[in-house]
Amino acid sequence: MAANGSRSMALTVGEEREIGQKLLYQIRLAFPLLDDPDISQYINELGGEVLEVAGFQFFDYHFNIIESPQFNAFAAPSGLVFFYSGLIETMDHEDELVSVLAHEIAHVVARHIAEGMDKGSKITVATTLLALAGLALGAGAVSHALLTGSLAAGQSANLHFSRKHEEEADRLAYGWMKKMGRHPQAQVSMLNTMRRITRYTMGSNIPQYLLTHPYPDERLDYVQSLIDFDEKELQDFKETCDFGFLRMKYRILSLVKDGKKLRNLLHNRLADSRLTQSERIMLHYGLSQLDRMENNYESSRKYLQEVIHFYPNESILLVDLGLVEKEAGNKERALTLFRSAYDKDRRDMWAAFQFARMWIELGNYAKGERYLKEVQAEMPNYSKVYFELGKLKAAIGEKANSAFYLARYNLYEGRLKLSKHSIKIALKGPGLAEEYKEEIKKMQQTIKMLEEN
Repeated sequence: MAANGSRSMALTVGEEREIGQKLLYQIRLAFPLLDDPDISQYINELGGEVLEVAGFQFFDYHFNIIESPQFNAFAAPSGLVFFYSGLIETMDHEDELVSVLAHEIAHVVARHIAEGMDKGSKITVATTLLALAGLALGAGAVSHALLTGSLAAGQSANLHFSRKHEEEADRLAYGWMKKMGRHPQAQVSMLNTMRRITRYTMGSNIPQYLLTHPYPDERLDYVQSLIDFDEKELQDFKETCDFGFLRMKYRILSLVKDGKKLRNLLHNRLADSRLTQSERIMLHYGLSQLDRMENNYESSRKYLQEVIHFYPNESILLVDLGLVEKEAGNKERALTLFRSAYDKDRRDMWAAFQFARMWIELGNYAKGERYLKEVQAEMPNYSKVYFELGKLKAAIGEKANSAFYLARYNLYEGRLKLSKHSIKIALKGPGLAEEYKEEIKKMQQTIKMLEEN
């Protein structure tokens, strides 16, 4: 990174970090995020593995998945990295996801984003969000006020990468994958996908990712030459287990795709005689999620039990089964499954979150609050945990404390007016916990900071 220090940057590290901090609160206004704890923990832990081998970092990274059929991914200032569900759908293996993760991290590490910012204008949260929205979802994704303010100021940012940037990011990603013991052939797989999409699309139909991350043919040749050079060294690399990736992929697809289309896709894949047993089992997992969402609980349960039999040590599957039982009305059975999953892996915040919600549904608010606060401590940016705490406090008659949590929920959702309204209710109402008063001051400071941009 020292080599990059001499570059003329539009943003200093401090300025980029400040923009990233503000973006964290406003990003939900622009992007529909898939951030349930199991999805968020998986993608962030995978990103953390890359960061471990990448060395010292200037920023605290956050990895997010956007609900969109587009073939796209991008890195925003200060380590905010976004993947589209449409891009994940094209992947078959975890190493392919890691290769794109590493590539996006490389753009941040090499300060390509800061270098690309328009040096002739002031860069703010508004300008960055406008640029990101145009890059990712189109200008309609941003609020009218944000759009108007940015255009009036004549501010812009360039988030397209040059040939030199792409080569540097590919080289860094290649080295990191080797250090992780993951075969860089996954980079070739993704570049082949990009090249294939490029050849079958015309004009304005080219996906945004291929516009901002161009030159797939040249990049493919470059990465393949690195693999050829390291051929002997790479012979000993072992295959990565794809359970975590395929579970995440099919759970996401069950949330975002039309049920009939997804069922056809899964059954067509099952007809492929080249599938491994594990790939076939995980397609059954996808069918279990689809059946649960369509209230076919018996079929969902049957598929999940097959997956659990194949992967007996994956405790997160007990959470999936618990959700089936809960929605089928078997609350005590669901509670037992959530407890079992939580006891087997106390770091699993999906298990803790569902365990908490089940306790609340059964009327044990004290236990529900205990586990919700555990999720809050582990995942402070997960807005839904504040919504659940707000509902819990309202259910036990603590109106002021309920308003406090709803203020935090709306703040993390980027709804500043609603957050301020809830703060007023919290401060007026009797019974507001003392520790929340200090937190409210911090929220008010954050809101003021955000409103200044």
